[in-house]
Amino acid sequence: MNRPRIFLVTPPDLDADALAPKLKDALQGGDIACVLIYTPQTNSRDLQEAAKSLVPLIQESEAAALIYNDTQVAGRSGADGAHVDSSLEDVKLAVESLQPEKIVGAGGTKLKHEDMEHAETGIDYLFIGRLDLEEQEETHPKTLSKAEWWANLFETPCVALAGKTIGAVEQAAATGADFVAIKDFVWNHSEGPAKAIAEANALLEQHTFEDVD
Repeated sequence: MNRPRIFLVTPPDLDADALAPKLKDALQGGDIACVLIYTPQTNSRDLQEAAKSLVPLIQESEAAALIYNDTQVAGRSGADGAHVDSSLEDVKLAVESLQPEKIVGAGGTKLKHEDMEHAETGIDYLFIGRLDLEEQEETHPKTLSKAEWWANLFETPCVALAGKTIGAVEQAAATGADFVAIKDFVWNHSEGPAKAIAEANALLEQHTFEDVD
């Protein structure tokens, strides 16, 4: 029996020096499958510099380090892969250039046929939810319905983006998604990132599912 694992997303305003101690604290809170270094407004040079310190920190905790929308930095930094949500063509190029040595995940889709087109490229996971929208208390209803639909029908693993409360993490886990993405819930937790990760893991332990061969 398996259960959903945590897909941790860093805050969008990248300040590696400020983030590093918070990230280290989060990684000490329990199981985290991967960390997406989410940098929608960062240029490649600054991202490369930040990745030098953040990627090893993530990997020391046996989590996978993923770079947002920059396959070159993903390759140069020694990261475990890239998350691409810019276009289907960019996803195809990422799969060609990074796999099988590195992970390639995709997201940013709106329609179900787009989800299936992305999966056909051979991506390692489909991310369901919008990273560019302000996070709400509850998990978005569209994320819940699409994650449940995907988890029940397709082999490609999916990630469901939760809202910023423990109740939202519960909602996302209940869809059957392989991974639950969390961000503000961790970074804004009143007792710190490690406590947030511990709480999320305790909840995810209650959502087991059978591994399908």
